[in-house]
Amino acid sequence: MEGSSGNGNGRGPAAAAVSTGITSAPGRERGILVVGGGMAGISAAIEAAEAGSDVYVVEQGPSLGGRVAQMHQYFPKLCPPYCGLEINFRRIRSDHRHFKVFTQATLENVSGVAGDYEVTIRLAPRYVISERCIACNRCAEVCPVERPNAFNYGLDTTKAAYLPNPMAFPMKYVIDGAACVGSACSACVEACPTDAIDLQMQPKSVTVKVGAIVLATGWKPYDANNLTILGYAEHRDVVSNVQFERLAAVDGPTCGRIVRPSDGREAKRVAFVQCAGSRDVNHLPYCSSICCLSSIKEATYVRSQYPDSEVFVFYIDIRAPGRNEDFYHRIRADEGVHFIKGKVAKVFADPAGSGDLIVEADEMLSGAKRQVPVDMVVLATGMQPSLAGAAPIPGLPVEFDEHGFALENRAAGIFVAGVAHRPSDVVTTVRDATGAALKAIHTTVQA
Repeated sequence: MEGSSGNGNGRGPAAAAVSTGITSAPGRERGILVVGGGMAGISAAIEAAEAGSDVYVVEQGPSLGGRVAQMHQYFPKLCPPYCGLEINFRRIRSDHRHFKVFTQATLENVSGVAGDYEVTIRLAPRYVISERCIACNRCAEVCPVERPNAFNYGLDTTKAAYLPNPMAFPMKYVIDGAACVGSACSACVEACPTDAIDLQMQPKSVTVKVGAIVLATGWKPYDANNLTILGYAEHRDVVSNVQFERLAAVDGPTCGRIVRPSDGREAKRVAFVQCAGSRDVNHLPYCSSICCLSSIKEATYVRSQYPDSEVFVFYIDIRAPGRNEDFYHRIRADEGVHFIKGKVAKVFADPAGSGDLIVEADEMLSGAKRQVPVDMVVLATGMQPSLAGAAPIPGLPVEFDEHGFALENRAAGIFVAGVAHRPSDVVTTVRDATGAALKAIHTTVQA
């Protein structure tokens, strides 16, 4: 079900061709290409496959799941992401005849028109033969090289031979070739009981013919290093909201304990800074839609873990549309959560040497300047489309707005789902993806 894959370091000779693994019946309509393996891409692909279309999923990372897999909990039920993702992974496995998943893959070229596209996909080397890997962890046990753990947003490290995450799909190891450059180590080869390691694996390419393309390339957190006055680059205990999700997650770097990265001390006084880089002409001029609810949700993590904790939410406006407003009012009624309407001016270390951070803000309602000592600061950084600033894909007939969000091109059979199109929560993303799948199916049948 999975294509050849790897880490994308581009070593080796020109890419070789491989089979797609799907053989369409004569006279059958063209398949559908889904670019992105997060919640939007998975949802669009499953809906199209269960309707009978052949689907090719192209995911740049080593496993499916996207940003949702990195959360501790998500709306509307505040359940862990595993409950939703596992159901979807099971649906993929049950309909494998119509599925082909390519991980560590990128689009190289697109040619043709709606109903008749030829797409070349580049498959970077995984250095692990997926069909042989039994996820025994032997390679990681003997690997001497450490690398930043992207799944935990750099809060810890993994070995260069690693499992992408505890619920990885496919449940296969991958070797970070970039981390191993210049190393003569072959301990993983000798340790593997199934001869699944191939350190000479080279990039490959595959060509598929499809009738429509769904862009579900998702988002990336706005770079908090740009927010100099908020202290992210200067203080380890200033973290982004996505990093805080990993701190609270049981499979995260602290096994779910909300502690300060600097010294491991319990973080019982936590400040959430809203619109950190959003609604700002110097950064992201738009509202990222979910940041308010994300911080309110994360406030419950602190209050649940430490009943004697205090949370401070610095905000400009609280945006909690629909039934989420009930959730907002319930959290606002918590005496341990303090909402402060004010723009944060700066974050700095306590001059008294306590180890605390001081959050300074101008409180709008009183007009007073307020300084609040806290253990940790969480920046609600905005959502940027992953394709913003990326090199264009040759031949792909898609346009972008001024912020980098992709625009649908129905005449060309190009449809957009999820945050690739606009900031949105998981529920909206799934609905959006279902609609994109329906339109893609219609295009392939009409053609």
